[in-house]
Amino acid sequence: MSNTPQSLQDLHELIAAAPAGDEDALQAARARQAVLTKPAGSLGRLEQIAEWLATWQGRHPPRAENIQIIVFAANHGVAARGVSAYPSAVTAQMVANFAAGGAAINQLSGWLNASLTVIPLALDTPSGDITEEAALDEAACLAAWQDGMAALDSEADLVCLGEMGIGNTTIAAALSAALYGGTGADWAGRGTGIDDEGLARKADAIDAALARHKDHIGDPLEALRRLGGREFAAIAGATLVARQSRVPVLLDGFACSTAAALLHAVRPDGLDHCLVSHNSVEPGHARLLEKIGQQPLLDFSLRLGEASGAALAAGLVRAAAVTHNGMATFESAGVSGPAA
Repeated sequence: MSNTPQSLQDLHELIAAAPAGDEDALQAARARQAVLTKPAGSLGRLEQIAEWLATWQGRHPPRAENIQIIVFAANHGVAARGVSAYPSAVTAQMVANFAAGGAAINQLSGWLNASLTVIPLALDTPSGDITEEAALDEAACLAAWQDGMAALDSEADLVCLGEMGIGNTTIAAALSAALYGGTGADWAGRGTGIDDEGLARKADAIDAALARHKDHIGDPLEALRRLGGREFAAIAGATLVARQSRVPVLLDGFACSTAAALLHAVRPDGLDHCLVSHNSVEPGHARLLEKIGQQPLLDFSLRLGEASGAALAAGLVRAAAVTHNGMATFESAGVSGPAA
C-alpha cells in the first residue's frame, strides 16, 4: 500500500504500521544523562524531553534547531448555530493576518527562528452542520488527511501543530465525547468567549450531533469524518506522517489534541511520539489529556490556538536538547561523580 490513503481502511493500516521508537537512541541518551555534571534527575522533565527527542528522532544526540510550525485553517457548518462569539469570516481574516505577519504565532515563530506554514483548507466550503449531516464525505476527509501528510518537512527536528477555525472547539468537544463518552455539557467550554446562552447552545448542538451519528461513530476515523472537520483530519495526517518520518510532534490546545487523539483511539501508543504543549483553559482539554495519558508541558491559561502554545513549549524542547548535548561530563570537567 502506498503512503497516500485511498480509504479509511488504508488509514487504519498506516496507523497500525507506524514505527516504534528507537531503543538504541534512548539508551544512548540515558547513558549520557547518567554522566553529566548534575545530580541524577535534577533537570526533571528536561531530561525526559531529551530522551524523548532522541527516541523519536532515532538518533543521538537529539536536535531541536530546525523547527516547523504548521497551522491548518478550516470552517465549520455548525458555527451557524451560534456556538462561537465570532463569525466564520474571521477564519479567512486570520489567515490573511498570518500571511501579513501580524498574529501571535508569527512573533513566536520568529523568536524560535522556526518555519511557519499556514494551510487554509477549502475555507469557502465549510464542513457540514454536524447536527444535521456528516461533516465531510469520505473523499473530502481523505483529501484533508493527505493535505496534512503533505505539509510536513521530513527534515525538521520538531514539528509544532496548531489550527484556526471558528467553531472548532464545538467540533473538538463533539469528537471527544464520541471517543470517550459523555454529553455536550461535559465537554463544552466557552471557546472564543461565548456567554451562558451561547454555552447552552453549544452543548445542545453537541448532543444533537452525537444523537444523529450515534450508530456510526464506533470507528474513530468514521467519527472524524462525521463529526470533525478538515483541520482535524489534516492535523491527524501530519501527526501520522511525522511518526513515519521520525519527527517528534508538539501538539497545541484542545482542538489540536483532539485531532491527534484519533491516532490514540486507533492504537494506544499512537501518540508516543507527541507531547502536548499546554493545558488549555477549555475545560474539556484536561479531561482529554487524562484519557490519552498526556501531561502538558505548560499551564499558561492559553486559549488562542494557532499553535501558540506549541511554539512556546518548543523553547523548552530546544532547551532540553542544548542542555543535554552541551553539558560537560563528570570526567571531562574533572568533577567528582556521585559516591559509589
